[in-house]
Amino acid sequence: MSAHTTTDGDAAGRSPAPAAVDWDAQAPVFDDEPDHGLRDPQVRAAWARRLRDWLPEHPADLLDLGCGTGSLSLLAAEQGHRVTGVDSSPAMVALARAKLTGRDAAFHVGDAASPPVGPRRFDTVLVRHVLWALPDPAGALRQWRELLRPAGRLVLVEGVWGTVTPVGIPTERLLTLLTPLVHHTRVEHLSDDARLWGKAVTDERYAVVATVA
Repeated sequence: MSAHTTTDGDAAGRSPAPAAVDWDAQAPVFDDEPDHGLRDPQVRAAWARRLRDWLPEHPADLLDLGCGTGSLSLLAAEQGHRVTGVDSSPAMVALARAKLTGRDAAFHVGDAASPPVGPRRFDTVLVRHVLWALPDPAGALRQWRELLRPAGRLVLVEGVWGTVTPVGIPTERLLTLLTPLVHHTRVEHLSDDARLWGKAVTDERYAVVATVA
């Protein structure tokens, strides 16, 4: 899920916890944002194209952390992937389950930083607009790395929002945190693709696709 309130962290990659958000209360209106609900056909198609490029070509096991109402989970399922979603909000999870009724998908209430998936391993871990808001991004990345099978990938969609008091995680900081954990990284800058957001944006928005050995 998306949240936009925090400050830069320390050198170890830790950030102060963002202001608390009642995500259960936000659930009924969460999909009103174009890049959350993906209701606009152009926005939906833009995210579907990106996922097709970021995710494995063959049907794979995907873990969507901070899945919110399941919009990206649904796109992944439509592309043939087996989806497990985790979100801290029971109301969000309920909406995701309803959205993916009949699909090869399961959703759990839990902490994205330490997801309740037991010994399961995945081909891809997908996380959008979550890592920057966690108190220990480096620790979360290490945890997510352990959830991947050999040759698996992390797909991390992040950014820096705002101009007066910007919040988020810059590209270079995320790449620094990933360096000891992965074999290869690829960065895609997303700010110039207005179709993804339903409007033109000027702040830093990007995705990192990181593969492990």
